[in-house]
Amino acid sequence: MSLDIFWFLPTSGDTRYLGKSDSGRAPSNAYMRQIAVAAEELGYDGLLIPTGSSCLDPWVTAASLAPVTRRIKLLVALRTSLGNVTATARQAATLDEALGGRLLLNVVPGGDAAELAADGIFLSHDERYAHASEFLTVWRKLFEGEPVDFDGQHIRVEKARNFLAPVQKPHPPLYFGGSSPAAHEIAAEHIDTYLTWGEPPAAVAEKFADVRERAARHGRTVRFGVRLHVIVRETNEEAWAAADALISKLTDEDIARAQQNFASMDSVGQRRMAELHGGRRDQLEISPNLWAGVGLVRGGAGTALVGDPATVAARLREYADLGAERFVLSGYPHLEEAWRFAELVFPLLPGKKAVTTAGNVQTGGAFDVRAAASS
Repeated sequence: MSLDIFWFLPTSGDTRYLGKSDSGRAPSNAYMRQIAVAAEELGYDGLLIPTGSSCLDPWVTAASLAPVTRRIKLLVALRTSLGNVTATARQAATLDEALGGRLLLNVVPGGDAAELAADGIFLSHDERYAHASEFLTVWRKLFEGEPVDFDGQHIRVEKARNFLAPVQKPHPPLYFGGSSPAAHEIAAEHIDTYLTWGEPPAAVAEKFADVRERAARHGRTVRFGVRLHVIVRETNEEAWAAADALISKLTDEDIARAQQNFASMDSVGQRRMAELHGGRRDQLEISPNLWAGVGLVRGGAGTALVGDPATVAARLREYADLGAERFVLSGYPHLEEAWRFAELVFPLLPGKKAVTTAGNVQTGGAFDVRAAASS
């Protein structure tokens, strides 16, 4: 089975080290284009474009990539609590046409309640998911082409119409991640691909099984994927050294402050991430080669697969054996790690092509042909 491998656009900035250092990179659109073009040329299948108050706007970012990409799919965050459902349907149809049918949508009902409050959204955890369910019910009906009347607890429309047809029918595919029962029910009823953050395989298996069972009750099937960071080097020793270096600038105060912020959130997924390590540096390998160091200070996906190419490929196949068909990966810095992962791991994954000229004599000079002939 061929695996879809997506990469990540760091639209809130990029770095070589977590914490305070002199290696930070601003989230400029020019840098996002660099990563996007590199990912497409390397053979990645898609790019996740996130959302958040510190991120570049995902829809504008995606539109800016339309002229510089041709094949790669763009998985664009759709924050249901912030958008009008009919206007969002028009946006999605317009962007899908501009991309030639390459738009995917990552539905985000929740997140940080304090961040949402700053945007004028005052809904509890379960209210956000109830709102998202109504939003997606109307959103999907709009793409059927008929007028929609809907009077729900959170959304009301009268004779709503979407007059713009997307390239993909009936609509761009919907992705989604969440760990609460309410989130799993949203996935079961509305979503095409369910994504989980990288937890130990047994925990991922439980989540997949629950979503699969719930979807069956709705007469539906759902595809699955995993969102992970990666730290891959030519040897396991080098990879673990790189993991240690990534968090070498963090102070205990940095970690304590971040963990306090995460504890105040009502996100079940964020709580599960924090519980994997408890804020402790000495408990970071939570499963073979699954390292929770990123989650010491980064919200959202906080685990990384660490190891040499064969090890990382084997761990990805373990998730694939559970039903994961897609992986959304990232690594620091995102431009360099995209190259490194593709060079080292793609040749070991089904459906991926090697991106290097392995075995050839390379000096980077003008007389490589003579060097190759004499070898």
